[in-house]
Amino acid sequence: MTAAQIIAVLPYQAPFLFVDTLTAISEDGITGEYTFKEDAYFYKGHFKDHPVTPGVILTETMAQIGAVCLGIYLTRNNKKSNRAPQVALTSSAIDFYVPVYPGEQVTVISEKEYFRFNKLKCKVQLFNAQDQLVCRGFISGMINEK
Repeated sequence: MTAAQIIAVLPYQAPFLFVDTLTAISEDGITGEYTFKEDAYFYKGHFKDHPVTPGVILTETMAQIGAVCLGIYLTRNNKKSNRAPQVALTSSAIDFYVPVYPGEQVTVISEKEYFRFNKLKCKVQLFNAQDQLVCRGFISGMINEK
């Protein structure tokens, strides 16, 4: 599967789609990028007069790129299917180090820990444009086709 094919079948849409591009895809991991729009809905209240990207949104970005996109690739590679994937986050453990502000581009790097019985566990890292580690941890989820 190509990056465009993976992004096309994601079960998300704006304003809750946090994948702009996938830059590397393999059986062992995936890398992708997203730029946080300055007028994104969640900045209006987080934090007043000093907007910062919420940790839950950073976690979601890592999950969409690092687990869902990789899971789609792993389940559909060499298969011809147009069915929408069913996705469920089963666990996450993320440590945060520096903030992400409106307009910043981030890069997610995900390494597959294991994929069996439709459960995918990944080691994920998120970097800002200055190549600073913003957050890292582990994300697990289940992925099936409807």
